[in-house]
Parts: sequence; structure tokens; C-alpha cells
Amino acid sequence: MARLGLAVCAASFHLFLLASTSSLRRAPTEADTANHARRTAYHFQPAKNWQNDPNGPMYHNGMYHLFYQYNPHSALWDIGNLSWGHSVSGDLLNWAALDTALDPTSPFDANGCWSGSATILPGALPAILYTGIDASKEQVQNVAFAKNPSDPLLREWEKPAYNPVIALPADVPGDKFRDPSTAWLGRDGLWRIAVSAEVDGVASTLVYRSKDFVRWERNAAPLHASRAAGMVECPDLFPVAERGEDGLDTSANGAGGVRHVLKLSVMDTLQDYYMVGTYDDAADAFSPAEPERGDDCRSWRRLDYGHLYASKSFFDVRKNRRVLWAWANESDSQADDVARGWSGVQTFPRKMWLAKDGKQLLQWPIEEIETLRRKRAGLWRGTRLGVGAVQEIVGVASSQADVEVVFKIPSLEEAERVDDPNRLLDPQKLCGEKGAAVRGGVGPFGLLVMASGDLHEHTAVFFRVFRHHDKYKLLMCTDLTKSSTRAGVYKPAYGGFVDMDIDDHKTISLRTLIDHSVVESFGGGGRACITARVYPEHVATSSSHLYVFNNGSDAVKVAKLEAWDLATATVNVVVGDHHGLVAPALELEPTRTTQ
Repeated sequence: MARLGLAVCAASFHLFLLASTSSLRRAPTEADTANHARRTAYHFQPAKNWQNDPNGPMYHNGMYHLFYQYNPHSALWDIGNLSWGHSVSGDLLNWAALDTALDPTSPFDANGCWSGSATILPGALPAILYTGIDASKEQVQNVAFAKNPSDPLLREWEKPAYNPVIALPADVPGDKFRDPSTAWLGRDGLWRIAVSAEVDGVASTLVYRSKDFVRWERNAAPLHASRAAGMVECPDLFPVAERGEDGLDTSANGAGGVRHVLKLSVMDTLQDYYMVGTYDDAADAFSPAEPERGDDCRSWRRLDYGHLYASKSFFDVRKNRRVLWAWANESDSQADDVARGWSGVQTFPRKMWLAKDGKQLLQWPIEEIETLRRKRAGLWRGTRLGVGAVQEIVGVASSQADVEVVFKIPSLEEAERVDDPNRLLDPQKLCGEKGAAVRGGVGPFGLLVMASGDLHEHTAVFFRVFRHHDKYKLLMCTDLTKSSTRAGVYKPAYGGFVDMDIDDHKTISLRTLIDHSVVESFGGGGRACITARVYPEHVATSSSHLYVFNNGSDAVKVAKLEAWDLATATVNVVVGDHHGLVAPALELEPTRTTQ
């Protein structure tokens, strides 16, 4: 009877919000474009103010929860004001904002509630581990528990007076000890977490063990250490299946077709890196599958070659998948942040799974985005793009779109030769030297997005093939150099190599999500991803355009192209005294919880 009451109560809450805000889920209008030219339509962001790292995403009692670093008082970051923002969703698309979950109110977090993670404990009790900046401005690790675990919204959290549960170690500086990971159970029944630290000048990922989630002991050896990387943050250790796309619970061990991924965020590059490998929970040791990449995690695989940081994943038991969130900060000025009244977005949630080679992750937008698709254009098949071709894709609102295209390369004979292998070591520099406007052999070909009608402003997402000796290398780029005519905007050329045999396939797919100031692209079925922030001037007064192009010395074919208008999701939009949520009918499952 108690569970039935919970389900009815939660369903009533959602029906109320659905009725009050259903008009908000619609195709964008010209007025929307003019008034909110840079505010996203389906990426997560609070209604106002600063946000950064995603924290503690989880599915619990039929609801998705996202916590995030949040400054309730300003659109700028402030060490003393950071709280945990909190929003809930039924579909990972539409979100209702709740009151902050954690605020700096205690001696152990008096100067800020920084990043951390959520774990579901036995008895379906959600627990948060987070970094507090204490009254002495030292970083310590604290715990908070859901006050009422049966509340589907988890609106209240208790911070026990016995915090911190992990004090600052003697061999770690006060400002370099943070970001506890989601906890996992070892086969010995002990909980484990990873915490970032600098130990005697070495960037380290420490492991702590606990029986009760209160008393923690540090493992003698770190999970990973690097003398070259500088401070490394936001560790994420999670299992992946060796075969198939299904996700795994964070506590799944390494037996029976399971590998592990260790992801780290590196401050000196502001990039996220990962390595697939094996994890031994007896010794709490991680062994990478590609040891030749070295101990310096900056030589590991990149999670994204663009504008993405502080990523965090969780196991979605509802859809049996692992889902990734990440922060994409602004790249214009602080004055622009203040004028907008907000700063920072989360990337669109991505499903992640292990590629067949057992070495790289594949990433793809979660399937729920397809429910936002409205008007469709394209359906091109076999269209030939000759040398210098620029062809518009008409019929979609290109500032808010989902584009999928497959290119067919008839021949690789014209691929540009690279004799010096050192030129291939820095794909971002290569994208800057070989931009979309530079005539190539095979490529550049791809998309021009967020483009003005005269093409003075555009963001180019494209591929280019190089040949070194008898091997071909497929470069993927997002070139922002002409994305805006504004001064004071960061406009780099991002790039990475797509780890696939282009000689064997001679086809390459590209999917690009366009959402006003965010452009997320997925090459080769998610083998390479590039996130970008763009700020074109023309969007304030005119519509954007979308083109497919080829600037190579030989023709390429468009084997398939489809583009969709995307409706506007309801993301923390204030409606009267309530924050709006539009969600489909929910399958409330109060006994199924995970993180």
C-alpha cells in the first residue's frame, strides 16, 4: 500500500506539471531565436546563474536525478558560494528544478560544496559523497544522506555532524584533494571510492575502502599516478561489457567478459582522458589495455576532442545502459555571462559502450532525443558533391537540429601525403593548418552549420584523409575560426583522428547536434566526438543556414542525409511559482535503484 501511494503521489506531481507547462514543448519561433539566441533548447542548464561539473546523476524510484555545481547567487564562479543544484526528470530530456540539495552551511563545507558522486546503499538509501571546502579553506570529503529515501524527488538531504568522513591527508596540499567518485563494492564486501589528490607532487588517484560508508581507509598504492600531468580531477572508474552495448552496474567485477574504464580530467589541458583496461579489486590496481600509451594520462584516449570537461557517468538501470554527462563552459567573456545571467551547459546525455577492438569507447546521443524530432528534410541518396560544392539543406531550422549524413569516398588516390610522422601527433594543430577553406585531396568534406546566408559566419565540421606511407589516417575537425565575427571569443580549430580503417570501408558517418550555442558531432558511429561552443552574431537578426560541402580535389558522394527540426524541451524553465517539467507517462519503479 505504501508503494502504491508513492506512485500515485509522484504521478500526480508529474501530471500537474505536465498540465501547467505542456505548451512549452514546441518548435522554436523567430521570437525565441531573437530573444534567446544563445540559450540552448534541449541541453541541460539551470534557469539562471553559474553551473559547472555534473555531480551524482542517478535513477531512483522512477526518477532521474542530476546534481551539478551551482552558484545560486551569480552567473560567475565563486569559491564560497558553490552549492549542489538539483533537477529531476522522467526522460532525461525535460527537467524540473528543485531547491539546492547541498549548501555551504557547516564548518566542514563553509567555503563551498564542491564536486562528488551519488551511490545507492543497501535498503535503497541514496548517499552523496562530496568535497567540502572547510572553514580553513582545506578540501575534505563529506557524506550526506537522503532524509526521506521514499520521496521520489529526494528533496531533503542530511549532512551528519561527524563530517568530514575523510580528512585532508598529511602528504596532500590543502587545495589538492577532491572529487570522490561513485562508490563500488569489491568482492570482499567493502565499498571503494576514488579521490583525486596530489601526493608529494605526483598527480594521484587514491582509493579508499569502507564497511559502513562512514569510516574510510586509504589503500597503500594509488589507482593511478603521473608525475607529468599536474593536478588530475573528477575520476570515474566503471565497468563495460566486452561484447554488446548493455551497460553494467558500477559494482560489476572483472570476471566474465567485463573490462573497466578509468577516466580522468586533467587541469592543465582542460580535457578528459580515458583508458580501457582490467581492474583487480583485491589489490585495487588498474592495468591498461594499451600500456604503450604510458603513465601520463595526457597520452591516453580523448573522450572528446573539443570543449568538454569534468565528465561523469552513471548506470541507467531503466534502459540498461551507461550514460555520460559533461560540462561545456562558455568561451566568451565574463561580461557576457553577467549580461546573459547564466553560464555553462551540460552536453547532451550520451550512451557509452566498448568498441569491438576492446580499446575505445563509442558514444552516441541517447535515443530519447528522437522524440524531439519534428520536421524532416534531406533523404538524399547518392548525391554527388563535386569539387568546391556547397549545397544548402533546406527545410529545417538549422539552429536547433539533428543531422545525420553518410559520405562515400569513391577513391583514396588523391589523399594528401604526409612524410613527417610528427605532423600526425597533433591533430588539433593539423585541423588549424588544414581548415575547411584549404583545398585538399580527399576532403575537406562535411557540414557548415550555424552559417549566415553570406557564409561570413559558419562552423565547419568535416573530414580529411591523409596518407603516411601505405596507411590512411582519417582526420575529423570542427573549425570555429569563422564561427563568429565577434572579437574576444575563443575560436579554435578542434580535431582528432577517427580510429577506423577508412581504406576498408570508404564510408564515414557524421552526426551533428546543433543547439544555438552548442555543436556536438559524432564521427564514425561515435568513435570520435567533438563538442564546440559557438557565438555567431547573425543569430540576433536573421536565421542560420545549414550546408553540406566538399573542398577536396575529387568528388565525394552523400550516401544518405537526413536532418530534423528539434522541438524545445522544457529544461528548468520557471513557470509562475513552479519550475516546469514536461515528461511522458512514467514507469514508476520504486524498488529499482542504481547509480
